[in-house]
Amino acid sequence: MIIMIEAENILKSYGDLKVLKGIDLSIKASEVLSITGASGAGKTTLLQILGTLDKPNGGRLMIDGQDVFALKEHKLADFRNQNIGFVFQFHHLLPEFSCLENVCIPGFIGKRKPAEVEKQAKELLSFLKMDHRMKHKPSELSGGEQQRVAIARSLINKPKVVFADEPSGNLDRENTLELHRLFFQLRDELGHTFVIVTHDEHLAGLCDRTIHLVDGKIQ
Repeated sequence: MIIMIEAENILKSYGDLKVLKGIDLSIKASEVLSITGASGAGKTTLLQILGTLDKPNGGRLMIDGQDVFALKEHKLADFRNQNIGFVFQFHHLLPEFSCLENVCIPGFIGKRKPAEVEKQAKELLSFLKMDHRMKHKPSELSGGEQQRVAIARSLINKPKVVFADEPSGNLDRENTLELHRLFFQLRDELGHTFVIVTHDEHLAGLCDRTIHLVDGKIQ
């Protein structure tokens, strides 16, 4: 069993407000883990720390054997670009770029060869049944289609872990169910580890494991 993420005694406060109160969590490679809990329980804060977008006030985080917060800022940014993908409730696609260009951006930031990045982006969009929309702008897509483009973008650098924050929050039921199926297809076919913050009980029930946060602690 390969441990992909190991979090030890993660603490996070904003001023006097203690948001995370000692989180210990191990996540296996290729596991699909959901994080649930009421609003204000600390779900998104935990996801942002696990995804290295925010730093804890205390504790240690290992991702694929790397002590990530021991890295200097530019090295941490490189690690994030190469090893971590993100999918958010609001797709954060750049409106002036086509689907294909949006998917390519993290690859270009990672200074990969443009032809290689574009080839992989086309393959991902085809895999996600978006090959007929490559030249369209985000404003020309449905919500479900925009989320598929966002997923392709999150996968362009072949990340070890994909973090998703309420990924189906803006989708109708049909697109929500399709998105849920897609996560498991990606795990089964490409081997990604998924960590998903969700209020959706159906999605949580499908996951390999669910942790429930209450008042900054795992219940």
